[in-house]
Amino acid sequence: MATTLNKPLRKKKGTRRSPAYRIGWFFGRAIIFFVAGSALWVLLYRFVPPPITFTMIGDLAGGREISKDWMSLSEMDPDMARAAIGAEDWNFCTHNGFEFGAIRDAYLSNAKGNKRIRGGSTISQQTAKNAFLWQGGGYFRKGLEAWFTVLIEAIWPKQRIMEVYLNIAETGIATYGANAGAMRYFHHDASRLSTTEAARIAAVLPLPKKRGAVAPRGFTRRYGNSIASRIGVVRRGAMDACLR
Repeated sequence: MATTLNKPLRKKKGTRRSPAYRIGWFFGRAIIFFVAGSALWVLLYRFVPPPITFTMIGDLAGGREISKDWMSLSEMDPDMARAAIGAEDWNFCTHNGFEFGAIRDAYLSNAKGNKRIRGGSTISQQTAKNAFLWQGGGYFRKGLEAWFTVLIEAIWPKQRIMEVYLNIAETGIATYGANAGAMRYFHHDASRLSTTEAARIAAVLPLPKKRGAVAPRGFTRRYGNSIASRIGVVRRGAMDACLR
């Protein structure tokens, strides 16, 4: 009777992945890590004050000593948040992070070559930029700003967005937050700001390295007076209702 000898089994060669597959696998994992990591970062700042920002790092790298002094929103004079709403974002309490009409108007105004550049960013967008990103433009940075804006609107309450904004926004050269700004300009903390003082700090926010809140002149003075009048409108119209 014939017998069949058992032949040694050959190892199967591993399937060779195509370059396109390997590139897709790499970018797929990178996207997952970015989404998870950024969400955890935003969740952390929901409870922990941001210890430092890229803008602060830039000041430190330039040899400046930064000034910041965190103050909770509940301790801060409510007119400071009202001034920010009146100056930067009338619909802060009702939008979901974006004001597409304002973005369109700013784009059209800037496209006409107007000397004074208009911004269309909401307080939520500015908070996302200040807390997680760097200054400057570019589509890539704007795309990241939009992503972080979606996250903070989903994870943080409006009170937290305003609190972080008013504590890390530049209020002067190497000065961050309304409280540090109040100490710099008015020699008292932000818990007892007058309407005029809150308005002047808000007037400095768009160009903190070029404007001063003490004895402002020209446009800064006029803008501060305008914001001061808006504070009452915000209060009477309950436009700060989400912060109470």
